[in-house]
Amino acid sequence: MSQAQAPEIISLSAEKLEELLASLQKLLPEGMYRQVAGLLKTLQWVMGLIEKKKTTISRLQRLIFGAKTEKTATVFPKESSPAKEKSKAKGHGRKGANDFPGAQIKSVEHPELKAADPCPACEKGKVYLLPPSKIVRITAQPLFPATIHELARLRCNLCGKVFTAPAPAEAVLGKYDPKVGLMLGLMRFGSGLPHYRMEKMQKDLGVPLPQSTQWELMEQSAKDLDPIARELATVAAAGELLHNDDTTMRVQSLKKEKAGSKRTGIFTTSIVAKVGDHQVALFFTGGNHAGENLDLILKNRAVGLDKPIQMCDALSRNPSKEFEVLLANCLPHGRRGFVDVAENFPVQCQRVLENLGQVFKNDAETKKLNLDPPQRLRFHQEQSGPIMKALHEWLTEQMDQKKVEPNSGLGEAIAYMLNHWEPLTLFLRVAGAPLSNNICERALKMAILHPKNPLGYKTQNGARVGDLFMSLIHTCRLNGANPFDYLSALQRHASAVKANPSQWLPWNYTKAQVTLAPG
Repeated sequence: MSQAQAPEIISLSAEKLEELLASLQKLLPEGMYRQVAGLLKTLQWVMGLIEKKKTTISRLQRLIFGAKTEKTATVFPKESSPAKEKSKAKGHGRKGANDFPGAQIKSVEHPELKAADPCPACEKGKVYLLPPSKIVRITAQPLFPATIHELARLRCNLCGKVFTAPAPAEAVLGKYDPKVGLMLGLMRFGSGLPHYRMEKMQKDLGVPLPQSTQWELMEQSAKDLDPIARELATVAAAGELLHNDDTTMRVQSLKKEKAGSKRTGIFTTSIVAKVGDHQVALFFTGGNHAGENLDLILKNRAVGLDKPIQMCDALSRNPSKEFEVLLANCLPHGRRGFVDVAENFPVQCQRVLENLGQVFKNDAETKKLNLDPPQRLRFHQEQSGPIMKALHEWLTEQMDQKKVEPNSGLGEAIAYMLNHWEPLTLFLRVAGAPLSNNICERALKMAILHPKNPLGYKTQNGARVGDLFMSLIHTCRLNGANPFDYLSALQRHASAVKANPSQWLPWNYTKAQVTLAPG
């Protein structure tokens, strides 16, 4: 069998590729064009990494297919030992009745006995109530079930007058329950379920819900949520710790507006602020970088407050440009540079990863001990300080004594750590400074679902609605509140929310509901 010939290698500049894509967009259906454009851009990105020698085969595999873990034990596996049978976790993954707070509860009375009745077994004692035995039953139904109210009609055979049965109270409230828009927002922006998939599923189950209708209902619901979105931004401005990061996004109308401008990129920024015992998540989609969106929030920060800690990665577009902050950089980002070149420099990288691994273990210990920020700072200074000092000396020695080629992968990883050493080690000097930006990166996964599905936004208004839902949903999750219950409460009490939004935040809205309850 003859070996297949290698294809002709064709390289296109970024400008030429955009011209090609513009031509293809006119010829191909939208869905097919998105797939072709994605494939061509992926190929150009991979070829660029290889051409610049910025990657290894193992790193390229992780970038394209993802890595299950970057733990040191995985990067440097130890010699295999006889496999031990892994014990199953208690419960084997089963869920008890207490794990279903959203379930409807139906009480079933004993058909023959009630409290204080004589015992039918011994006939001497009296029975008393125990906590009820619980059985969970889960049924299937469309995401959005429909009810058809058939109103009986009767006509007089003499005068012809028609008599129609009165409609139930819920039937006269409109075709769509107001909560349908909220659930659509939760499914679309909280779980990344596209409108066209919901439309297809609802049609298959006999309850049609077109995409256009979904959007109208969701946009209408978003109007009741606007006051809280603005209030959350005000609350976040007072945060003592603010995480920020961004990811690329697609907004069709903005892409057309930006054609030919200096900055053509479109991004979704995530900001997670710690304010006392609570956390606030905010999302912003548009042409601004993460640092610029952070500045928009900090403009509302009250005068006299201490400088906030800002945690981000070391990209120049992430830090605040207009306000003084205590800048912290993500230590796992610095660590990742060594993970990427561990295959080529195993001895040096293993030392770094083991040192940093001990620091992360120390941080986990502070959480286990439930230390407050000053106690955590002292713990890190005593336990992690000597490790980081020795690591800094070793990294400096590698560069100063030319033990490492500066342009190599290892040299670049060391240079990154040394160039950003101060913000990378802020946790050793400032109480409350975190080691990583993981909480913000996890938040961004909500936005990453949109282009990944693939989705995106058609207009800036669509992006605004998405940002609003994601901000409220993720803030609920961070504070242990039920997102659907919370959004429903905001909609049900829209007037009260608009009048006093500070009383309707995810951590205090239940108290506000109690004050409005009758009686």
